[in-house]
Parts: sequence; C-alpha cells; structure tokens
Amino acid sequence: MIVIGADVHKRSHTFVAVDDVGRKLGSTVVATTTAGHLTALRWAHDRFGHELLWAIEDCRNMSARLERDLLGAHQKVVRVTPRLMAEHRRTGRERGKSDPIDALAVARAAAREPDLPVASHDDVSYEAKALVDYRETLVRERTSKTNRVLWRVHQLDPEYHIPRGGLTLNKHQNNLAAWLIDRPGIDARLARNEVAAIIALTAEIKQVTREITTLARDAVPTLLAMPGCAELTAAKLLGESAGITRFGTEAHFARNAGVAPVPVWSANPGRHRLTRSGNRQLNAALHRIALTQARMPESLGHTYYQRKRDEGKTKREAMRCLKRRLARVVYNNLTLDHHNRTTPQQDAA
Repeated sequence: MIVIGADVHKRSHTFVAVDDVGRKLGSTVVATTTAGHLTALRWAHDRFGHELLWAIEDCRNMSARLERDLLGAHQKVVRVTPRLMAEHRRTGRERGKSDPIDALAVARAAAREPDLPVASHDDVSYEAKALVDYRETLVRERTSKTNRVLWRVHQLDPEYHIPRGGLTLNKHQNNLAAWLIDRPGIDARLARNEVAAIIALTAEIKQVTREITTLARDAVPTLLAMPGCAELTAAKLLGESAGITRFGTEAHFARNAGVAPVPVWSANPGRHRLTRSGNRQLNAALHRIALTQARMPESLGHTYYQRKRDEGKTKREAMRCLKRRLARVVYNNLTLDHHNRTTPQQDAA
C-alpha cells in the first residue's frame, strides 16, 4: 500500500508518496481545482499503481473539495489531524518547514496510524454542516452590529432602555427603528442603517433555522428523541460527524469528539482528566446535552451524573463521564438514523 500525503492550501496542493516503511518515493504540486486533482490522481496511478491510500490533513474547507473529488473517483481517503502531523514533523529529521515536508509528515503519520477516520461522501451531513455554519456566521454578524448599535444609542440618550437580548426580537427592533427616525446626527444615521441590517439578518436567521429544523426532523428523528437534544444541536452533531459510517466503533467517535478519557496517574491508578483534543464543535454539542440532562431530575443522564458524584468524583469528572456515555448514545442514534435513511423501506404485507 502506497500512502500519499497531502498538504492543502488555498492555491495549491502538495502531494508526497511514501511506502510501507515511510520512505519518500516522489512528490508533485497541483492547483486546487478539479482538473488539478485529476492530474494528481493520474500521476499517482501512473507511478505507483492502484493500491493507494490518500491521507489529507483535516483542514475543513481547505480539504473539502479535494476529498469530494477523490471520493468521486472511488479512492480511499483518510483524515489526519494537524496534531498527528505536527508531532511527526517535530520529531522528523528534516529541518525547516515547507509544503513537501508537511505533506511527508502527513503521509508518515497515516502510515503509522492504522485507525484514522475515513473520509466519506454524505450529502445529508454536508448540507447540515453548511446550514449550521452559515447560521452561526449570521448570528455572529448580528451580534457585532447589535453591540455597535447599543453604543450609538447610549451616545444619543443614555436613558433609553433596551432589554438584554432585546435586539434579537422584532418588537424591540421596530421600536428602536421608530425611535431613531427623527434623531439628528451621524450616530443616529449610522444606527438606523445598522438596525435595518439587524432586522434583515434576523429574518434570514429565522429562515435558515426553519431549514435546519426541517432537515433535522427528517434526517435524525431518533437523535431528536434524546432528552436535551433539540434541532440545532442535532444538526450540529449530524454535520460535524461528517458521515457517521466513517467511524468503526463508538470509541472512535468518542475520541474524535474529544470526550474519551485521558489517563493522568502515576502510582495512583484510575485517575483521568478531560481531553483537549478532538473536534471541539462535536464536544460543545455533547456538552450542551450533558448540561441539560444533568439538570433534568427525570432523565437517565441526571441519574448517572448523581451516581458518579456519589462515588466521590468531582463535578468536572462526573460531567466527563456523562459526556463519554452520551457519545455512545449519540453514535448509536446517528447510526440508526443513517441506516433508516439509506435502507429502502419494505412495504407491509
């Protein structure tokens, strides 16, 4: 098996091929277009045959198009986290930093780690991720404009009161717009423009939220049945998992989500801590579910959390245990929903 590591950038991709023992066999640089990716594919097949493993540094948007083109050509693709690549580059013999050195580190990391997550082509999870990311961008933009409007209103009249979080509601947005109509000065004019932008952003956020809600209810109904998991959190889990079938076991999913326990003991067995690696977006979604269930007296998560606290664990340790348990439940629910989506339903006799 020949492993081809890819160092991805906005304008160019650098590929380096290594054999089973990590010996460098060749390299090439192509453009970040479909034609460039096909050029790299022909180069690899002409020189090394068809038994190839493509290892791509997981850089989200930078590597997404390359993954889709390779998967569309029926290639085997795995994702290498930057942490694994950086660790190999730090301990490697090559001095300095360049694209071929980074691509070589990616290839050798993939050759050394046999259980890396496989990239998968899942249109549903890709759509969920795109919608959730777009909504979060809109929310950040609205928050930025809201902060500026609050300061401008304070300049105009310090006694004008806007409730906390009020500018996310149409009622307070319209009231503020009406109040600013007759105000003179540059601050009032800029505030009117920004309030109009906030109103437009709010309408777009609501529209995208409705799309996310419909997608989550259609794609992951089993996941939505979990206590503490609403539509936005379910869509986040669906999108960030990037195809649940790429994880061989629930332990692989937990490791990718950053909720697997990390041992931290010496002569005092059994101590673990929270891990700071993995997909932090997945981790945040699981953390929201864990916080909600820990506060729901009737939920199984609350019972489990209290049992861990009674065993003498701290709040953080008990929450870590609950998140690891929830990762197993989320993995099973996502797998079941994926099976229900992709398996044709049999008509009842």
